Amino acid sequence: MAGRLPGAAASSPLPRALLLIAALVLFSISFLSLRSLRPAADPALASAADKYRPLLRLQSSSSVYHSPEAFTAGYADMERSFKVYIYPDGDPKTFYQTPRKLTGKYASEGYFFQNIRESRFRTDDPDQAHLFFVPISPHKMRGKGTSYENMTVIVKDYVEGLINKYPYWNRTLGADHFFVTCHDVGVRAFEGLPFMVKNSIRVVCSPSYNVDFIPHKDIALPQVLQPFALPEGGNDIENRTTLGFWAGHRNSKIRVILARVWENDTELAISNNRISRAIGELVYQKQFYRTKFCICPGGSQVNSARISDSIHYGCVPVILSDYYDLPFNDALDWRKFAVILRERDVYQLKNILKSISQEEFVSLHKSLVQKHFVWHSPPVSYDAFHMIMYELWLRHNVIKY
Repeated sequence: MAGRLPGAAASSPLPRALLLIAALVLFSISFLSLRSLRPAADPALASAADKYRPLLRLQSSSSVYHSPEAFTAGYADMERSFKVYIYPDGDPKTFYQTPRKLTGKYASEGYFFQNIRESRFRTDDPDQAHLFFVPISPHKMRGKGTSYENMTVIVKDYVEGLINKYPYWNRTLGADHFFVTCHDVGVRAFEGLPFMVKNSIRVVCSPSYNVDFIPHKDIALPQVLQPFALPEGGNDIENRTTLGFWAGHRNSKIRVILARVWENDTELAISNNRISRAIGELVYQKQFYRTKFCICPGGSQVNSARISDSIHYGCVPVILSDYYDLPFNDALDWRKFAVILRERDVYQLKNILKSISQEEFVSLHKSLVQKHFVWHSPPVSYDAFHMIMYELWLRHNVIKY
């Protein structure tokens, strides 16, 4: 067409592109401006919330047992059939038979020694036995002032004497034998018997993955501080107004960090020492009744009697200890009644606990299996003794000879 510039028949794409870019920039600025009006979320709290959001769904839909049917059937088989032979050798007045006392931090060892003799599981016929109990108590030796070196010699001589006198050890090289010790001196006392540590079932209070504990073979013995000073807690949720509680000695790295980070917090009741009795009668124990979550960091060992205390008093335990094989792990799903953290989570402890909703807390609280974390004499069904026997029963099933 006359008078039209060359190329004018088609409009230039450059102005359109510039207009499109300008529109996109304007939209982006508007969107970001609107977002800036919303309060920023705490990334740590959001992360914690995401991490623990599945709790409520799991609590409401499943049992505290990994498999209720398997546990019920296995437990019935155990009560009906399980037999244990206790070696009779050794002077009961020295280091054998029942340990020196049934109280204190290491009462679990004493209760087991006593309960096994009171129970239906004991047999005097070794040919009927599924397992063999080596009844020697390093804790009793410690009470008599025996040195670690002498303990090792005594234990070694005793076990080697059993091996030479009886034929049962050599059938499985000790795989169907077990011993029980709660104090860490017990672990050291057996150091002179590496073949026993390797082959036999060790029932210990310090079941740490990063030492010699073998989860599929050994068993975690709950450390229970009995007798309890006060009755069981429960059905008292409205009284639990403190978010978290811990008081104890700073005898481990995680406890030092816990006290340093949270000691002055207004929502967590954290003390770097045990509560003095001068403050009042049973103040320490009563604090469990007022708290939702009780912090259970490892001490000189991975375990702590505070876990059983928390369960007894109705306070949800917060496990803050790495490499810990929790008691009765083969039967119990601990995430249904406890909060399990890594030690590195200590810095986000309050955010994590606050991210757990009231409904989730109630579910955890109501799922506390108190009957499994108490000892009786004579033993009572489903108590700590019977749960240990159940763990032993499970392990005997994999021993072939």
